[in-house]
Amino acid sequence: MHGVMFWKTGQVLNISTSVQLATSMPPGFQPAQTPDPTAPVTYFPYFDRTYLAVAASLNGGNVLAAFVHMLVQWMADLGLEVEEPTVYSCMIQAAAQQRDTCLTITPTVWGERHLPDQLASVTRISSSDLSLGHVTRALCRGIVQNLHSMLPFQQLKEWGVERVIGSGSALSRNEVLKQEVQRAFPFPVSFGQDVDAAVGAALVMLRRNLNQKES
Repeated sequence: MHGVMFWKTGQVLNISTSVQLATSMPPGFQPAQTPDPTAPVTYFPYFDRTYLAVAASLNGGNVLAAFVHMLVQWMADLGLEVEEPTVYSCMIQAAAQQRDTCLTITPTVWGERHLPDQLASVTRISSSDLSLGHVTRALCRGIVQNLHSMLPFQQLKEWGVERVIGSGSALSRNEVLKQEVQRAFPFPVSFGQDVDAAVGAALVMLRRNLNQKES
């Protein structure tokens, strides 16, 4: 999976253009022989005859980018020119000051592999929740909640998950998204640096070789 860091043989949440949540399954777990195309979680062979469970969403940082682009286009239509990085910075600052919202955004602009026809929607709209801070907060929360709908975090707890490593460019530069991840997960979350997946694969093999030599 593009962008997933496999250097921690535990639970990794990566939010870049898209979103991936990966966790190593308990020993002895065996997936169904025939994969279900409508299932949001896919199981891949991992080390030592174990499996890796991956929930991969098509909607992550690309949703935020689309929102920024929309705002820039609206302002251009109004005769104002603003750069996208400026808009992004302002909307994150506004959302950081807006700690909560009743606005609900389902951010599946590009659908999902298991639900290709489910597009984005906005509900619980009220006149008090229309500020930039409200909408951006709801959008960041929606990205995390969409992942939760694919792989409920309570399920991770049942699988023995004790903590999550967060990574990815969209997550590393967005404090509001970090807050929503911490709000949603029922266990400690730590945020690593944005690391390339190839580096992670190399580190896994290095650790594996060292463990074999020590044993």
